[in-house]
Amino acid sequence: MAACTAILPLTALSQLFGEHHRRVLAAAYRITGSMADAEDVTQAVFLRLASADGPVTNASSYLYRAAINGALDVLRQRKAAQTEPLEYAAHVAAAGPGSSPETAASSRQLGALLRIAIGELPPRAAEMFILRYVEEHGNREIAALMGTSQAVVAVTLFNARSRLKKRLSEFERGIR
Repeated sequence: MAACTAILPLTALSQLFGEHHRRVLAAAYRITGSMADAEDVTQAVFLRLASADGPVTNASSYLYRAAINGALDVLRQRKAAQTEPLEYAAHVAAAGPGSSPETAASSRQLGALLRIAIGELPPRAAEMFILRYVEEHGNREIAALMGTSQAVVAVTLFNARSRLKKRLSEFERGIR
């Protein structure tokens, strides 16, 4: 059995993993809402980096964008609604007496529907939407990360928001 040799030296990969693992995992988790999916995305991102054909010029940016794209791929692959993670139950319990279980359930349902709708966006638009509204980057940062202009980012975000609003209203009316 032949050993698989990675292009990236193991020490460099180990250092990158130590520096960026938490950020990659957190980005994937915020998008997927599932720790298991986030861990799978994180593992895939670092495996892809280890077997990259050439040098990666900006590993931090590469890993971050790869995490977002991998998480978006997971959203697109989901066929059915996911089960409720335990942290939702903890959130409801911690919300206190001013929050009803119905309100918490409605919030979870809206989050699940939003994840589905984001997964239906074109990949570049979904990535920009996540960078802007989940990761809270400004349009200038997004333009730099994605190698485009701020105008393109602004127009893409406007169109993505419009599509998401339309899709969420369709969900609300029961159109699937």
